[in-house]
Amino acid sequence: MIIIKEAITKSELKKFIKFPFSLYKNNDFWVPPLIKDELKSFDKQNPVFESVQAQFFLAYKNNIIVGRIAAIINWVETKEQKKLKMRFGWFDVIDDIEVTKALINNVAEIGKANNLEYIEGPVGFSNMDKAGMLTHGFDQLATMIGIYNYEYYPEHLQKLGFTKESEWHEYKIEFKNIHMDKFGPLSELIEKRYQLKALTFKTSKAILPYVDEMFGLLNKSYAELESFVPIQQFQIDHYKEKYISFIHPDFINCAIDKNGKLVAFGITMPSFSKAFQKANGNLFPFGFLHLLNAMRKNEYAELYLIGVDPEYQNKGVAAIVFREMHKVFTKRGIKYIETNPELEENSKVQLLWKNFQPVMHKKRKTFRLNF
Repeated sequence: MIIIKEAITKSELKKFIKFPFSLYKNNDFWVPPLIKDELKSFDKQNPVFESVQAQFFLAYKNNIIVGRIAAIINWVETKEQKKLKMRFGWFDVIDDIEVTKALINNVAEIGKANNLEYIEGPVGFSNMDKAGMLTHGFDQLATMIGIYNYEYYPEHLQKLGFTKESEWHEYKIEFKNIHMDKFGPLSELIEKRYQLKALTFKTSKAILPYVDEMFGLLNKSYAELESFVPIQQFQIDHYKEKYISFIHPDFINCAIDKNGKLVAFGITMPSFSKAFQKANGNLFPFGFLHLLNAMRKNEYAELYLIGVDPEYQNKGVAAIVFREMHKVFTKRGIKYIETNPELEENSKVQLLWKNFQPVMHKKRKTFRLNF
């Protein structure tokens, strides 16, 4: 018999967070989160809950935890954008479709009770969270902004009647394929033509005045994508506090116009995947040392975010950002670059990589079921 229980107390939420640690214990590709960070994300003090409702559920079989799922309603999405979607996320399960069915049915009932029309996932609280179930690339190391899962996950959903809603592609690029002789002169031409210049930073403090502009550019850049939910100011403040001080200023590159207005930016990071595997959910006593080592010496970099003002799209402005990234990657000995998950219809972003011989090594999807 499968029993579904809501995780409410701190102890129960810890069980919710720790379940994947046992499920993926001997898996070489899963990357564990920091337990403390996950707990903080689920805390009702998280400003995301100003516009989001979330409940967390565990599935038990013979008194053993065999699955988990989060039931999420994003009220901005449902009320303002009129997308009557019941979200599910943080979904992990043993290879037993009856457990999957019980978890999904529990979330669906919440959706029906709130007069929603369909369920979609895996997604997070908002578009700034991880999304998409892995459907290709099960033998590839997960990135910090990607979800890893076993091959049977999508099989379970498809057997239960789910169909594809959105699809993301991820690319790996060898740094040696990025040639300065191609886009270096182009970047200088673009700078002169549009009176732009590169902006780099020496300290995290110097970045802070531009963070709101960066998120504003993201909202403008991705507004035309059907699945995009605008980022709210309180979310910007939250991510600013949580992440910006953690990102080394070397890895944030921008382009500004003659008036100092931000027109393009790129945020990259050294890959922390192996460091997080070694940390195994905890920064102390030694986990932080693995992260410091990954920051100092790393052959892999991950492209987290890139935004270009729509007014400057298709004008080659990204070349300025790439030029500055190239300098950083050369200095730090980066050999491989991985993109973040990109919606398959986001052709503008994919065009940025076309000259770099990208290899699509991962695919992920969200799945939908109408009530």
